[in-house]
Amino acid sequence: MSSVLFYHWKAGELIMALVRIRDGESFEAAFRKFKKSCEKAGILSDVKKREHFEKPSVAGKKKSIAARKRANKKVRTSSFRSREQE
Repeated sequence: MSSVLFYHWKAGELIMALVRIRDGESFEAAFRKFKKSCEKAGILSDVKKREHFEKPSVAGKKKSIAARKRANKKVRTSSFRSREQE
């Protein structure tokens, strides 16, 4: 049995994706495990986010838009739930 480690720095902390490979396990199966562990750790999304520099003003706008969307969704789902209960 062998292991594969992948290290990534995210917001000042070290994130690891660990995959244990059994003897006789195919490369495809090990690669699927590796991709799944990276996805769970949030490594790929963080790498994509840091691919290009984003100005602080643009980041703030995106953050406020996302907050508005969450608030609107919360209102929609709460009104839908209240209609279901009636």
